[in-house]
Amino acid sequence: MREIRILAFAKVNLRLDILGRRPDAYHELRTIFQTISLHDEVRLRGTKTAGICLNISGDQSLSLEPVRKNLVYRAVDALRRELDMRGGVEIDLHKKIPAGRGLGGGSSDAAAALRGYLQLIRAKIPEARLMEIAASLGADVPFFLFGGRALGIGRGDEIYPLLDIPKLSLLVVSPSNIHVPTPDAYRWLKAPALTKIRSASKLWKFCSLCWSAQGSGLSNDFERPVFQRHPRLARVKRALLQRGATEASLAGSGSAVFGVFPSPAMARRAAVGFQDEQTFVCETVSRDRYLRKVQSTP
Repeated sequence: MREIRILAFAKVNLRLDILGRRPDAYHELRTIFQTISLHDEVRLRGTKTAGICLNISGDQSLSLEPVRKNLVYRAVDALRRELDMRGGVEIDLHKKIPAGRGLGGGSSDAAAALRGYLQLIRAKIPEARLMEIAASLGADVPFFLFGGRALGIGRGDEIYPLLDIPKLSLLVVSPSNIHVPTPDAYRWLKAPALTKIRSASKLWKFCSLCWSAQGSGLSNDFERPVFQRHPRLARVKRALLQRGATEASLAGSGSAVFGVFPSPAMARRAAVGFQDEQTFVCETVSRDRYLRKVQSTP
């Protein structure tokens, strides 16, 4: 039976600016996404039995949740409905990206499932329609159809590829027992209503920075409210800087924190100082490399 294997890479936000609260109750944001080498793995196989069978390993709590809630299941189900497919599919999802840490694992898994299922059944749909399906699954999912470095606007689901920056060595620290639900992070932020006057200067500053091919420094508007409620995360950031990181930032809305290091060796040495936390030494992944890696591999 034919099998498709797809890697699903994590992301960090190099910048994340919240411009304000929109009339539809969502928040208007500007962010710069960057894929990193930490990844999950998705395998898909056609089956003679109808329906979708999803097996999850590597994350016990996720494996105990109803499979129909999982974004991988929902992604493949959406494509099967779109294409009116009747044949069954078995999916193995092996998790390495910690869930609920702002690293985009669930969204990346969904995008990998979309690409992988189309490869499995040897089908194509217009890219614009694929983007619509991805956006319906979650705000970050469209980004993972591109990878690399990209600008996200609106809710983060409108994506514009940016110039890649030179490869960076990262240490991602995922503190145990701290989970930051994204809705809570937005509520703690207490963003004002979106107005042209209030957001104009912030928006122009963001635009001037995001086109730089050299990067522009890390920034995340979620840090202040999240660190206030979880001081341990602020201590992790300080420790990263003390251990040699040139920069450090909260990943998305958290709770993972990452540091940028001059070399992989320095990142590995720094990881030794976080014995009580889960750590990942990784690197940024350019768009070309990302698109090669997310194709089906043996």
